[in-house]
Amino acid sequence: MVHTVTKGDLRGTASGVLFMAVFGTLWSYTGVMGLQGWGSPWLLIVALAVGLALVIGGFSLISASKGYPKGTSIHSGNDGRKMRKWFNIIFAGEGIAIGIAIAVCNAVGHTENIQIVIAIIVGLHFLPLARLFRVKIYYYTGILLCVVPVVTWLFIPETLMVSGHELNTYMSVVGLASALILWVTSLAIWMTGKRLMGLVPDQLTDDLTR
Repeated sequence: MVHTVTKGDLRGTASGVLFMAVFGTLWSYTGVMGLQGWGSPWLLIVALAVGLALVIGGFSLISASKGYPKGTSIHSGNDGRKMRKWFNIIFAGEGIAIGIAIAVCNAVGHTENIQIVIAIIVGLHFLPLARLFRVKIYYYTGILLCVVPVVTWLFIPETLMVSGHELNTYMSVVGLASALILWVTSLAIWMTGKRLMGLVPDQLTDDLTR
């Protein structure tokens, strides 16, 4: 049975593009702040430009969806209400876990580890989302977001001196790497939207997202 692309398909895909673009840009800000002025303001401008380009891509899918029929999304095998409920539970759980992690890091006097712990929590929350939305690339996103902070904590010193600037490497490495991971995910989801519209060959996106 051939599935007809609907407005819901494209808008659901656009939501993923926008979500990853915005949060990727927020992580990039954390990374740039960790550089303590090194490379500023150009790195921040580049980060904002990348984020803006992806946001525009997401809204372009929403705009294009107006020309498609209403219907059931290809990701709605589960009851829509049930899916929204579990998304809210996962998202709330992530927020609560982050709040607890920040409080614990402050209480034990290890605030330098806050970004590392937050990145791990964010990575873990992608794993149930991948199952919920049936988007394979979210597994890769989640695993990478967990691996990067662990590797950073194990093998990279907390601070480094570069061109007279003392860099907060935990912030900069975790922030910029997390931004890159989320931006690549956003781009892959955008390509999925273009595939649904018949503008990108199927083989470029099927292995990542289905």
